[in-house]
Amino acid sequence: MYLILNFIRGNFPLVGILIIKTGNCPMNNLFRLSLLVLSLFSIVSIPAQAHTPYLAPASFEPLREGWVTLDASFAEEFFVPEVVFDNSEYAVRDAEGRWGKPATVQLFKTRAVIEHQLDQKGTYRFSTGVRHGAVFRLYELNGERRGTRDPNETLPKGAKLLDHFQSVTLAEAYITLKTPTQAALKPYNNGLEVVPTTHPNDVYHGEDFRVQVLFDGKPLAGQELHVFIANDGQSDEKPALVAKTDQQGFTDLKLPRVAVYLLQTRYRHAAPKEAPAPNYSYTYTLVFNVAEQ
Repeated sequence: MYLILNFIRGNFPLVGILIIKTGNCPMNNLFRLSLLVLSLFSIVSIPAQAHTPYLAPASFEPLREGWVTLDASFAEEFFVPEVVFDNSEYAVRDAEGRWGKPATVQLFKTRAVIEHQLDQKGTYRFSTGVRHGAVFRLYELNGERRGTRDPNETLPKGAKLLDHFQSVTLAEAYITLKTPTQAALKPYNNGLEVVPTTHPNDVYHGEDFRVQVLFDGKPLAGQELHVFIANDGQSDEKPALVAKTDQQGFTDLKLPRVAVYLLQTRYRHAAPKEAPAPNYSYTYTLVFNVAEQ
């Protein structure tokens, strides 16, 4: 007898089948084995920790002659890079609200490294740019759920298509030289984004961090946000905070302690007709710091 388990994981869905030979194992032992396999499944299917995109500053304050460095990657633990954030146009919005390119962007196997010099006082917005990623198809065959990211693969006969989508990802961070300013915080009014109402470089422990979630410039009511404490690979598997937006897309985040945080929100929406899949799966992340009073 064989016990079969398949699973799907995260922003880069990990699709697989686990097959265990049970032989003539008694039913009570088989039941225990099933529980063990299910617990293993629960470990590998933590959604928020499965290859989450991030853009993380080495410091939220420029240290020497206005130069800053940021890392961009997909990771399971923050901020331990695993898969480079590529296939996008990195950008920086200066203190006057003008968009440009970072001075340096170097792509490596596990991460991208961005360097830029802040040449005027104020707040700068750093962005990975929108990344249109892999196309996924999830299907059911003979009671088993499977998946593929190969667009040329023909689904097996009798397979029932459950989902068909393309990942669309954006990661951002804000860095301020001396005095916080507002011009860089203006919304795109396009796609999924989190717009800070409280200045993201002026968040202190004991105070709320107020944000608004927009999709194509319109508020997203009831949108869920997951906020994780980032601690160089020692991140908790569960979010430190889960919040939902009100009818106008606003929410007040009550952060538990002084730390660097990663905010993440995801949203599904119909894709344009010319897209390679009928749906887009959007992911937006923002890395920010909560300082001591």
